[in-house]
Order: sequence, then structure tokens, then C-alpha cells
Amino acid sequence: MSGPVVVGLDGSPASVTAAWWAAREAADRRLPVVLLHSWTTQPLDLPAGQEAQAKRRHGDEVLTRTSAELLRRHPALSVTTQLVPYPAAQALLERGESASMLVLGSRGHGSVAGFLLGAISLRVLGLAPCPAVAVRADDPAVEAGRDHPAAADRDEIVVGVQEPGAVTDPLLEFAFTAAGAHGAGLRAVRALPLCAPATEAGEDLEAQERRRLAEALAPWRDKFPDVPVIEHVATGAATHVLLAATSRGCLTVVGRRLHPSQLAWKLGPVAHAALHHIPCPVAVVPHD
Repeated sequence: MSGPVVVGLDGSPASVTAAWWAAREAADRRLPVVLLHSWTTQPLDLPAGQEAQAKRRHGDEVLTRTSAELLRRHPALSVTTQLVPYPAAQALLERGESASMLVLGSRGHGSVAGFLLGAISLRVLGLAPCPAVAVRADDPAVEAGRDHPAAADRDEIVVGVQEPGAVTDPLLEFAFTAAGAHGAGLRAVRALPLCAPATEAGEDLEAQERRRLAEALAPWRDKFPDVPVIEHVATGAATHVLLAATSRGCLTVVGRRLHPSQLAWKLGPVAHAALHHIPCPVAVVPHD
């Protein structure tokens, strides 16, 4: 992944926190950052003749202010800004075709927001052709300045592995790359059903799934030998197992299926639960 890290920005605390996280991620991965602002989404209550000009001016100010802050934090970072005159979701999805990831802000334990609102933001997370990351305004895993460093105990990349095999390779690639870039450990989480019958070969299901998970991780361990890996296999609903495994997470990675039509997209229950309840940044990675 060599494309830019694209951030949806409106100047709200949530979107600014997302920009801080994106800048650190881009610096660690040696990628450029694009700050994108859709001025058409600003709800300014002005006379019709002044509205467009005021919205553009506000957008320019937001982009200039945030770009300067990112460069102060990361002087070697490449930062560009884009002020677009069409809907934010459309702009982000278009740029997702060539981006390494999209980054959105979230106002807390609820719907992802930022300069995207509710269902629109979930649509971006559900349709983006590249990984899309939601970052909360008060995220303990994000450095918010010299006086507010990232929590020291947030030192793991957590990846939910719903089905070990080739289908999980995009998730594991993203997770291992993040762990390698940040010098973090990786926790691969696999949930087992409460009723675990024996397999035809007489092997119990837990032993079988541990073996399958180890096999799926093996090539990535070889590619990233410096990344310590924990194989986390537990019995229970997938959402509960994943949520319980993220106490040390600085990033949680979940997957979603690619969709042939923008009319048929949806996020699965695990991705929904992660976005609404996990306190660290959540990356939604598309896969076949």
C-alpha cells in the first residue's frame, strides 16, 4: 500500500483527532496525507448570497489550521489539502480507489460522524475500496499533544479472524503492516461457538481452529518476524470475544465483504459492534 492516507476533515474535535492519528500512521508508514474537506456540508445559517463564500472560507481555514498542526508534529510529513464542492461521501469513496486508507472521525460511542453524518459515514465504511478507519474524539490510543500522550498500555494491534484462510489475507496484511510500523504486538482473535462438536477426524473443534489460525498466521509471521503474535482463541459470540480482547488495543482490525453494488452494501454485526463499542481506532478492511 503506497497511496496516501486520506482524512475527512471538518474541524470538529472528532475529525481533528482523526487527522492526528492519520498523521502519525502516515509518518510511521512513510506515506503522504491528504486532508479533504467538503464545504457543501457546512450548516451555516447565512443569507443565500453569502453562504457559499462563507463555507469555502471556513473550509480553507479548517484545512490550513490542521495542516499547520500536523506539520508542527511531523515536520517531514507530506501534507496536501483538498476543498471539494460535492458531497463528502462521494469525495472519500472516489479517493479510496487510490488511497492506502480513509480516516474518519467519530464523536464517541455512537454513530460515526465527523463531517460525515450517521448513515452516510457508515456507507463510506461499508463501500470504501480500501481500509477505512474510524477514530474517536477522546480516544486514549491517540496522542493529543505533549500534555496528553497516547496511553502507554495501548500496545497491541487486534485483528478479528472470522474465517481463517486466504479470505483473511487483506486483514492480516493490514494488521501486520501496522504492527511492524509501530513496533507493536499483534493479537489475532478467533471466536468459537458455545457448542463445539468433534470433527470427523476426532479432533475437537478448538484444537482444529487453533491449528487453522496458526496456519493462516504462519506466512505473515515469516514476513514480519519482529512482530510478536498472540493467538487468542475463545468460546463465545464473535462480538463479545473481540470486544473482550481489545483492552490493550491501539488499533482493532475487522473485515467486511466486498459488494458488487452500492445498493446492496452492509456492515456485518462484528464490524458494527466494533465501531460502536471499541474505544480505540477501528479499521474496516474489505475482502472477497
